[in-house]
Amino acid sequence: MQCDVATLIDSSLCTPIVARRAAVLLVLATIASPGADAQQPSERPPARPLGQALATSDPMGAISAVRQLPGGRVLVNDPARRRVVMLDSNMKLIKVVADTTPATQNAYGARGGGLLPWRGDSTLFLDPASLSMLVLDQDGEIRRVMAAPRPDDVFSLVGGALGFPGFDARGRLVYRATGLNFNRRGFGGGGGGFQPPTFPDSTPLVRFDLATRKLDTVAKIKVAAPRINVLENEGRRQISLTVNPMPEVDDWAVLPDGTIAIVRKDYHIDYIDADGKKTASSRIPYDWQRLTDSAKSAVIDSVRALTERGGPGAMAAVFGGGDGAGFAGGGFGGGGFGGGFGGGGFGRRGGGGGGDGPPPPRRDANAGAAGGPAGAGGTGGAAGAGSRGPGGGRQINFVPANELPDYRPAFANGSVRADAEGKVWVRVIPTKPLTGGPEYDVIDRNGKLVDRVTLPRGTTIAGFGAGGIVYLGVRDQAGVHVVRAREK
Repeated sequence: MQCDVATLIDSSLCTPIVARRAAVLLVLATIASPGADAQQPSERPPARPLGQALATSDPMGAISAVRQLPGGRVLVNDPARRRVVMLDSNMKLIKVVADTTPATQNAYGARGGGLLPWRGDSTLFLDPASLSMLVLDQDGEIRRVMAAPRPDDVFSLVGGALGFPGFDARGRLVYRATGLNFNRRGFGGGGGGFQPPTFPDSTPLVRFDLATRKLDTVAKIKVAAPRINVLENEGRRQISLTVNPMPEVDDWAVLPDGTIAIVRKDYHIDYIDADGKKTASSRIPYDWQRLTDSAKSAVIDSVRALTERGGPGAMAAVFGGGDGAGFAGGGFGGGGFGGGFGGGGFGRRGGGGGGDGPPPPRRDANAGAAGGPAGAGGTGGAAGAGSRGPGGGRQINFVPANELPDYRPAFANGSVRADAEGKVWVRVIPTKPLTGGPEYDVIDRNGKLVDRVTLPRGTTIAGFGAGGIVYLGVRDQAGVHVVRAREK
């Protein structure tokens, strides 16, 4: 049978379907631990389905963030329709907070924006196009406008593949800097020759003081680092990307008390408080799987074949995307490289940039404003046959098989969230074929794995609320919805 919104919350009611992306990641060999001090897989609790669905919204264009307000009301960012709406506790529309009409003073810009929880019940809405942030009160009213942090970093604040920004205990905005190095004049076509950006394999996690405009680095995190080459042929410029579809990365989240949690690639958590004090957890138990040389070659071949076929999930597989569900504004699949080369958003069409891509060299390459098809993670039309984008201007290549890691990573970019109780939720790469949707490890404040939760297929986490509430982005035959559900 097919899964409608009512049954999507209980994966046991859905017809088992093995996702194509999962098949790519499961071409693996023997199981082994990557280190002597790693905890054993037997210490992992059994996975369970998410709790009961309490309310479902009417169809929306896309869902990139949900922010809970007093009384169970929520703000929802819909980047596809370029609007922020307020829903009541039954997920019914109360009002439109920001859109592109005169009713809200054209408050939503030309690109998908981001919602950031701020002081108390206030919220910041980031508009990358105008480099500004709207301050929204608990009733969704626009109270004032502030300047966004550094222009180079605005897309780091949208959420998605680059992580979800938050504020530390001193009120400083924590986010992942892009870390790009490029000749802005040459890249933008202003003369001096075309100089493509370079992507470092680590980038700063920073804190920005909105009052003093001062920025400092909290830590360095390991990130995916695609290589860009540019060929000029008879006046035509072609961008060639060389990517690792299975990168080893760190990911991060900001807890409600302002503590920063960095989930390292070996699957332990570094906690950093507002004073910079760091504590490290033990390694989280995980079913590590070793990649033999033949398995690495099979992964590359499988991803290449998937991109040649195109369709939903292709770019997510190429760029190491998270669950492949197409949620939340971070570029290709919300889990890997993206930014200027793709939009995001859970829905029919992604809602704009976000991600670690450089500014697009031409307007026709700026696919983020339009986004991509449902399930493709907002590839912005870049899927196609998997090798070229609009106008045939981009080509995707893969690293040699021997550059893949020796053990399959536990998670991808954009996989870590913090709930209202300070627990860290990590969307893990499945170790066996999926019969439902994404799987999350739930880790308490002491760094202990306390729960494992499976979401229904076509579903992902859009936000959390007090009292064990989880807000989901759900795609079914009727469209895209916000679902309010219980954690247990």
